Amino acid sequence: MNDVVLRLSGIEKLYNKGLAGEVNVLRGADLTLRAGEVVALVAPSGAGKSTLLHIAGLLDAPDTGLVEIGGERMDTKSDRRRTIARRQDIGFVYQFHHLLPEFDALENIVLPQLANGVSKSDARHHALELMTRVGVAERAKHRPAALSGGEQQRVAFCRALANSPRVLLADEPTGNLDPATSDQVFGALMDLVRGTGLAALVATHNLELASRMDRVLRMENGLLTDVS
Repeated sequence: MNDVVLRLSGIEKLYNKGLAGEVNVLRGADLTLRAGEVVALVAPSGAGKSTLLHIAGLLDAPDTGLVEIGGERMDTKSDRRRTIARRQDIGFVYQFHHLLPEFDALENIVLPQLANGVSKSDARHHALELMTRVGVAERAKHRPAALSGGEQQRVAFCRALANSPRVLLADEPTGNLDPATSDQVFGALMDLVRGTGLAALVATHNLELASRMDRVLRMENGLLTDVS
């Protein structure tokens, strides 16, 4: 686990809240994430963890500081280069699955691969491999509305990993599930991450789940502290 996949250094982000004035959400946050490492990110609501994930995922830019993926500085790159990096190097999972309702589960995992230039047959084969790993292959032809919450989120994990990213960023991936389903879905996520060797940063309020990851980072006052 010596390969640094994601590095954030001196990340600052300030928002203008109108009458409320300026809010300095991030005040010089530093983070290093290595291949094969699963790191929990815990913080009170409103502390800035979603902002940090958006910056790490190249969806937003820091006011100051640098973002590196695989040793390449990305915060200064063009929009086109950042878009390519998001598609190829970063996988996203959210509290809500955001699957496309008009497509079945398999198609939801195939589509991002087609957008990345993979052939349809190879994309389908890879999608089924991922679905088999998390135990939902038999639901491949079902649309999202016909899946349970846990099944929907497992399919969302597979979609996030469809293009074999370097980094997985997950924002409360089990937050919308009951405790038993949350535990099962988290186990499936860990199996996927361990099986692919990518780096994962998982924001969660669930301290029990956080304790099962390699490290725990706490965000407070715009900074990150390793509390594992």
